[in-house]
Amino acid sequence: MDAIATILPTFLAAEPAGAHAPGAQVGSGPPWAILIPLLPLLASALCGVCAMLRVKSKAPAFIVVAMLGASFLATAAVWLQGGGPGPMAGASVAHGWDWIQFAWGDGPGQALIANFSLYLDSLTLLWMLFVTGLATLIALYASEYMSHDVGQGYNRFFAYFALFVFAMSCLVMGDNLLMLFLGWEGVGLCSYLLIGYFYKKPSAVAAAKKAFIVNRIGDLGLVLGVFTTFVTFGTIEYAPLFEMVGAGVDGSGHALHGSWQATWIPIFFMIGAFGKSAQLPLYVWLPDAMEGPTPVSALIHAATMVTAGVYLIARMYPIFLLDDAHTALTIVAWTGALTALLAATIGMAQFDIKRIMAYSTVSQLGYMFAGLGVLTTTGAAFHVFTHAFFKATLFLCCGAVMHGFAGQLDLRKLSGVAFMKGWGVVGVAMLVGCLNLAGFPFTAGYFSKDMILAETFVTPGSVIGGASMVGWILLLTAGLTAYYTFRVFFRVFVGPQMYEPGEEHGHAPHRHDHGPGHPPGHGEHDLADARDQAQKDEPGGAHPHGHDFHPHAPGLAINAVLAILAVASVLAALTYFIHKPDHGWVGAMVHHSTAHFGGLDAHHGDEAAHASHGSFLGLDPHKAMYYVSAVIGMVGIFVAWLLHYRGRTGAAVAPADRLLGALGPIPRWAQQKWFVDELYDFVIVKPLWALSNVFHVIDKLIVDGLVNLAGLTPRGLGAGLRPSQNGLLHSYAAGMAGGIVFILLVVWAVS
Repeated sequence: MDAIATILPTFLAAEPAGAHAPGAQVGSGPPWAILIPLLPLLASALCGVCAMLRVKSKAPAFIVVAMLGASFLATAAVWLQGGGPGPMAGASVAHGWDWIQFAWGDGPGQALIANFSLYLDSLTLLWMLFVTGLATLIALYASEYMSHDVGQGYNRFFAYFALFVFAMSCLVMGDNLLMLFLGWEGVGLCSYLLIGYFYKKPSAVAAAKKAFIVNRIGDLGLVLGVFTTFVTFGTIEYAPLFEMVGAGVDGSGHALHGSWQATWIPIFFMIGAFGKSAQLPLYVWLPDAMEGPTPVSALIHAATMVTAGVYLIARMYPIFLLDDAHTALTIVAWTGALTALLAATIGMAQFDIKRIMAYSTVSQLGYMFAGLGVLTTTGAAFHVFTHAFFKATLFLCCGAVMHGFAGQLDLRKLSGVAFMKGWGVVGVAMLVGCLNLAGFPFTAGYFSKDMILAETFVTPGSVIGGASMVGWILLLTAGLTAYYTFRVFFRVFVGPQMYEPGEEHGHAPHRHDHGPGHPPGHGEHDLADARDQAQKDEPGGAHPHGHDFHPHAPGLAINAVLAILAVASVLAALTYFIHKPDHGWVGAMVHHSTAHFGGLDAHHGDEAAHASHGSFLGLDPHKAMYYVSAVIGMVGIFVAWLLHYRGRTGAAVAPADRLLGALGPIPRWAQQKWFVDELYDFVIVKPLWALSNVFHVIDKLIVDGLVNLAGLTPRGLGAGLRPSQNGLLHSYAAGMAGGIVFILLVVWAVS
């Protein structure tokens, strides 16, 4: 990586950086680091040039892959320059160019400075390493996946893709809150464009609008947080901001502990994070984002947009710690736990495998937020890191199935895919991803999830209200996660080899996925379809494959990316054993950033905090959780094997179907997503629609009516007087005669 840095003409060695603690001296970073966000922007512009030239080849894909790969190498070079193989030792600012500099006085807080500069610390580089690395692999995957659309659509897709990475880079790397906000809005815009890529498909358009609108609700919280931060501290630049936060004072030198700002600034940032990272009650946009192409799903769900909320809280963690009551962090912990549980119950009842993975993302984001809430920023960041790899693997495996089976994603119509010719790599990669998501012992997901679970029982309830209860909720969720993850694997990738093509095949049967807001039910109609399909799958029935369709096995690009991601998902577990005193390599990266939390002892400065540390049934949570979570995960996998693999002879039905009657309406409610969308529609959308129509009538009849009346009055008066000035002599004579007659009648009447 050093060789890459030396060939750059603007290379400058970074000055010694300061300590990682908030408020420490910040050094100057290498100016060439500005290439990290600018290379994706250049790639997007070149794709625009390809569109203008009407290029009908894969050139846009190759451009984007090359530029994103170069951005990843530049990120790695900055990281290595900051401290060799270890994490970057402190923070530095790489100045790009002066941008917004506005002053209205000489006093503190009377100037707004927001330059295009990068804040380089180990948290920034941790995020950018997996953002640029995974984006490069996903772009390579998309070069084959989107090959059916080579031409203008292909150019447009990769232009949006690269622009998305540029916006995410600005969000993560900006040295001020304005750059973070603009990157925040940029990923929102690009997600709208990518989710609605199939703009002729009504469900895709509706999903794109839903994502855009719901995110705006959270964005209001972020805006209020930025405004309040500037009013309180007089700056939005990280370096002086964290210096004041480290001293516990505002821009005027007044103590912040116990102030309303110490409570409300974190709450505002928390609301923004809930919107972008799909937490209750703003999670509803994320599952519908599946309407976009699968590479978009992997990009949004694994590495970029949905992790922005976690990054925001981790970056601003010193501000969250200013509130001695930890109000915002308690809300974060409970919201994360409830989101994780709710999404898991929905995911375990869905039939669309891609949508199951979407609810899994919502659930795992809940784990990350719970980790932040119970004071383990290391656990949250580690789970972000491991989840990025195995969730990208899972989504891209589902995309390979969708691509090869004409859009088929219904787990009741696929079976034994891993053992079909040409599908071995997909099957192995899917198994690796599922083991990680289920928290199988010694996988990366096992270690990162354990760190969060253990800390929920370590953190005293007096600090974070109900932290141990959050832990029990997450343990239950872990079991459900293992179950629904291997429900997909046992139904789709192993078992008898049977399949039906999706709706993209000309003779395919109707799918049971009715689009966003109308998920498949499991009522009598669906059960009848399942029984009919089971009869076809029995020996002597109809040919299990149906029609003349032959699945299209993935090509070199897709298989290569899946293989790399599967290996990376395995190797990610090894980072847990690097820098062990800091709880792994990711922990060391967090330790050298503003997200570092020194522990309750250091934070509260007394031994009472240490004495109040919790336990798990009288045991050390960090030791006990190794065994407890392993058992829970394996129990979930065993139940999935029992209900969805053992004794299954067809694709459509499984032993689990026999339990549906005993559960009553609960499975149908879960398949209908607990009617949350319908509730929002009834409580929010419909009243707002009715109110908007009332205001429309008021605007049209009263507001516009008064304006129109003001205009009609002189028009009517002029229209009445116009005949008296027509220029005709006989008309004037008639008018005079009429006037004389009128006067005579008045005189006669008066007399």
